[in-house]
Amino acid sequence: MARTVDVAEYILASRGEMTAMKLQKLAYYSKAWHLVWEGKSLFPDDIEAWANGPVVRSLYDMHKGMFVVVPGVFGGDATQLSIDEVSSVDAVLGFYGDYTPFDLSEQTHREAPWRAARAGLQPGERGDSVITEASMAEYYESL
Repeated sequence: MARTVDVAEYILASRGEMTAMKLQKLAYYSKAWHLVWEGKSLFPDDIEAWANGPVVRSLYDMHKGMFVVVPGVFGGDATQLSIDEVSSVDAVLGFYGDYTPFDLSEQTHREAPWRAARAGLQPGERGDSVITEASMAEYYESL
């Protein structure tokens, strides 16, 4: 299993600089679809259901205050991803990579895993409930 910073570095090396929000959503979709396609987690860190969509807190803690993130900012090693991990991330980047950060955020807001983790919270209200891997796998496998 890759480290979260390795996945982030792979995404940035593949697509170049991007907003922190977009990176967060691409990391989320990469983990979700890897669960479906490979039956195992892409990286160990939890993903939380924040007001603007899914967030990997460990990445957020590293890019807090940055609007744009660039390759190398996390100190990860993209070469540590396995062939299966690269395949999953590449497929996600091919499908979601051209979406805007806002579009990705809006998309996650329409999907069951984020909505379930946000149950009981008002739109825009802070929250940090974990989006479970089980909910991601179940939802995305059904698509």
